[in-house]
Amino acid sequence: MQSYSSKPFFVAGALIALPIVPTFSHASSDKLPETVVTATRSDAARNELATATTVFTRDDIVKRQVRTLPELLKMAPGVDVVEQGGYGKATSIFMRGTNSDHILVLIDGIRAGSVTTGTTAFQFIPIDQIERVEIVRGPNSALYGTEAIGGVIQIFTRKAAQTDQPTLTFETGGGSYDTFTNAGSVSGRWGNSWYALGASHLNSQGINARQPTTGFFGVDHPDRDGFHNTGISARAGHRFDNDAEIEAFFTRSFGKTEFDGNPNKTDFVNQTVGTSLAFDVLDHWRSSLRFGQTEDLGDNFRPDGGFFSQFDTTRWTASWLNDIALGNDHRVTWGSDYRVDEVQSTTRYVETSRYDVGVFGQWHGRLLEQHFINAALRWDENQAFGDSVTGNIGWRFNWHHGLSAFASFGNAFKAPTFNQLYFPGFGNPDLQAETSNSVEAGVGGSHDWANWQVRAYQTRIDDLIVFTSQGGVFSAFNIGKAQINGIEGEISSEFLGWRHALNMNLIDPQDRISNRRLPRRAAQTLSYDVSRSFGDFDIGGHVLAQGSRYEHDFSGNTTEVDGFATVDLRTAWHIDKHWTLSGKLNNLLDKTYQTANTYNNFGRNFFFTIHYSN
Repeated sequence: MQSYSSKPFFVAGALIALPIVPTFSHASSDKLPETVVTATRSDAARNELATATTVFTRDDIVKRQVRTLPELLKMAPGVDVVEQGGYGKATSIFMRGTNSDHILVLIDGIRAGSVTTGTTAFQFIPIDQIERVEIVRGPNSALYGTEAIGGVIQIFTRKAAQTDQPTLTFETGGGSYDTFTNAGSVSGRWGNSWYALGASHLNSQGINARQPTTGFFGVDHPDRDGFHNTGISARAGHRFDNDAEIEAFFTRSFGKTEFDGNPNKTDFVNQTVGTSLAFDVLDHWRSSLRFGQTEDLGDNFRPDGGFFSQFDTTRWTASWLNDIALGNDHRVTWGSDYRVDEVQSTTRYVETSRYDVGVFGQWHGRLLEQHFINAALRWDENQAFGDSVTGNIGWRFNWHHGLSAFASFGNAFKAPTFNQLYFPGFGNPDLQAETSNSVEAGVGGSHDWANWQVRAYQTRIDDLIVFTSQGGVFSAFNIGKAQINGIEGEISSEFLGWRHALNMNLIDPQDRISNRRLPRRAAQTLSYDVSRSFGDFDIGGHVLAQGSRYEHDFSGNTTEVDGFATVDLRTAWHIDKHWTLSGKLNNLLDKTYQTANTYNNFGRNFFFTIHYSN
C-alpha cells in the first residue's frame, strides 16, 4: 500500500486506533439489534457472521439529526460519499474503494437503481421514510447476483408501531439556504393486522452547485441551485392464525433538482411497490415469495426551460426464498430470483429490455461450539452476457473471553449497464461482466468497556469496463483491472456517561494498468461521533476527516482535490414526553471543501426542528 507519511493527521488517527483495535461496525452507541437480514437474506445473529456489517436504526437517524441519506451513509465505515453541489445533487457512493456502480441497493428487499447508469439516486430517497439501513461490506453476488462487488445497502421503509392505538408523529423544521422540511406519519395495529402511512417534504433554495469552468464542458452559472422533494409511503399487512403473513408496501419520492450545465434541471420520480407472502411449509421450513417493481424516472430540461431528454427505467423482480432449520446448529437457505430490466427513453437504445434469472443456496452452521461457517453458491443467467457462477465462504471463531476472529473469501460480478452496452455512439454490445475476487481477515471483541473490530481486505477486479479509443473507435471495452487493499477499524464505547464511536479507513485503490490511484476515492478517512444525555437535554458532535483524492481526467491523476475535516454539533431538548426541540450546527469551522473537483459543498449552516409524537 502507498505511504501515508504525508498525512500526519491520519497517521496519528491510526496510531490512536489500531493498538486498541478500534472498530465497531455498529452505528449507534446504544445496544444495537443483534440480528441482520441483508447478510444472509434471513435473520442471522451478527456475532455468528464473518461479514462486516453496519446498522443504522430510526433512533440513530433521529439522534444524529441527519437530513439526507447521503449524510447518514458518511458515518458508516468503508463508505465514501462524493456529492456534487448540495441537496438533491448527483451523489456517488464508493464502498471499500470499488466503483460507484459496484453496490447493490435494495429497498424492502426489492432491487433499486437505474438500469441505464447502474447507480442509485441516494439523494432522492427521503430520510423521513426510512426505518432502518443495513450495510454489508464485501462481495455478495453469491446471494444477490450482479452489482454486489463492493457490498449491499438495504433500506427498510417505516414500519408500523406495535400499539393498538394509532401512533402519530409530526415534525417541522427550517434552516440555512432557505431550507424547510415537514414530515408526518400514522401507524399501528388492529388485531393481527398492521398499517403505516407517512409523508414528507423538503424544499431548499440550495447553493451554487458548481464553480465556473472552462473547456468543452465548461459552465458558468453563478446561481443558487434549488431542490424540492416530496415523499410518501404506505404499508399494510396481516398475520393469519397459521402464522402465514401477507404484506404490501409502497414508497414514492418526486420533485425537481437544479444544477449547473446543459441540461440544468431534472424532474424526477423514484418509486418502489412490492408485496410479500410468507408461510410455513413444515415445522422447520419457512417459505416466502416477494414481488416488486422499482422505477427511476427523469425528465431533463435546458436552461431556457426547453425539454432536453427523458430516461425512464423500470425493474420488475420476483423472489422465492426458503429457510430450513436442521436442528439447533445448522440452517439451509435456498431460492431463486427473476428480474426484468426495461428502458424507455428519448435516446434510442438498440435493446430496451433484458432478463436475469438466478438460483442460489446457502448453509450456515455451528461447529465445535465456537466456530461458525457460512457458505453460499449461486448461478445466474443474464440475457446480455450469459452465465455466471459466484460463491463465498466465511468463518468466525468466538472465544469465551469476548474475542473473535473471522476470515472470508468470495467472488462477485457486475453486469454491463444499458449505457455501456447500447448507448448510441459508444455502447458495446459485446461487453462481458466485470468480475472480482476478495479476501478478508480480522479480529474483534465485545467487552463491558467497548465493542471493536479491525479488518484487512484485498479486492482484485478484472474486465473493468473502460471508455477509451481502440482502433480509432471510442467505445466501452473490458480492459480495466484494479486492486484495492484496505484496513477498517471501529470502536464503540461508553465512558463517564459519554458515548463514543470511532471509525477509521485506510485504502489503496490502484489501477493495475496505469499504477495510479482510482479516481474520486479518499485514501484515508476518520469519523468520530460523541454524545451524552443530561436529564432532558442531549448533546453530541461529529467529526469527519478525509484525505485528498484525484478527479476523473484523461491525463492521469493531474487534478487533486484537497482533503478536509468538518465538525458538526447538535443538541436536543425533550420538552415533555411528546415534544422535542432539536438543533444542529454543521461545518462549525466553515471549511471550504469539495469531494468532486469544482463542485461546492455547504459552508457553516444550521437547522432546527420540532418533533411531536403521541
